[in-house]
Amino acid sequence: MTRVNLVDPITATGAAKPLLDEIKGAFGAAPNMFRAVANSPAALKSMWAAFGALGAGTIDAKLGEKIAVAIADRDACSYCLAAHTLLGKKAGASGQDMADAQAGHSNDPKAAAALAFALKLVEHRGQVADADIEAMRAAGFDDGQIVEIIAHVALNLFTNYVNIALDVPLDFPTVKFRRAA
Repeated sequence: MTRVNLVDPITATGAAKPLLDEIKGAFGAAPNMFRAVANSPAALKSMWAAFGALGAGTIDAKLGEKIAVAIADRDACSYCLAAHTLLGKKAGASGQDMADAQAGHSNDPKAAAALAFALKLVEHRGQVADADIEAMRAAGFDDGQIVEIIAHVALNLFTNYVNIALDVPLDFPTVKFRRAA
């Protein structure tokens, strides 16, 4: 059971109301994570803006979702694992692609490099070496894309922490962890 109130989009007021309406329009319903975050309109605005900004970035949705499931599996966030597995499939990834990404793997060398980098950022709290950045460049990522991947990691840590700390109820099909922390 959630540790905070899940703000109802129908009865929401103030700054949270238009954001929840926008989120509901994008998803067809307001997912529980956003309803939990809506307790702080500032946090909701920040989170929703980050999703929008990264959605318009140069890292495609399929890779963004693979990064998300790798981090969710590492952090043992069942909510994010379920949500991003579904979103990854909607972005064109196969079920096997998403299962592989959970473990930080991909048959695509460029995606594999991004997953390894993202997980290294998580495991080492951002402490990476020059060689890690050079490996990303060698895989075909430019400096802007490297920064964007770091932003994906930061956003996914934020969502994982919200869902884990607040025990947000799952409203997506459950996905089994592969190698949770």
